[in-house]
Amino acid sequence: MTKNITLAISGSISAYKAADLTSQLTKLGYSVTVLMTKAAQDFITPLTLQVLSKNDVHVDLMREDDVSKVNHIDLAKNTDLFIVAPASANTIAHLSYGLADNIITGVALALPTSIPKFFASAMNTKMYENPITQENIKRLKSFGYQEIEPKSSLLACGDFGKGALADTSTIIDKITAVFNEQNIFS
Repeated sequence: MTKNITLAISGSISAYKAADLTSQLTKLGYSVTVLMTKAAQDFITPLTLQVLSKNDVHVDLMREDDVSKVNHIDLAKNTDLFIVAPASANTIAHLSYGLADNIITGVALALPTSIPKFFASAMNTKMYENPITQENIKRLKSFGYQEIEPKSSLLACGDFGKGALADTSTIIDKITAVFNEQNIFS
């Protein structure tokens, strides 16, 4: 049975890397549903991700294409694994406090607690190290989210430090490990 991955993309320069992640996950046989914040759409277009995933890309919490369903609830019900990559400081803060003001946070809040949830942080080093961001990360982890930590690299702003999105291979390894573990215990 095909596993359904919901890939949520928030506003970060590394949003362009979501195209490669989507492509590779699809080639591995996963069904990928993409959610995007408005800020993410400033970095990469929904059409790119729609073509790569071969699925609709969801960008609006209040858009209801099928009157018999509540879109964000239906998306949550059809998720086997939820990942925010890249996860901006803003999205991490919204998720950690249960705010449901966009398609990503609305779906996240509607997910069953049993669904594996990841976030791959990506932001400037100072933003990542800020005590507020670190507290929000700690809160998310206390709710069952797993962080895929950023790597140290030269960042888009010209700074060098921890904040670059983890390599696509690292993210895929985390996802496949969860599904492999589920197969062992099922």
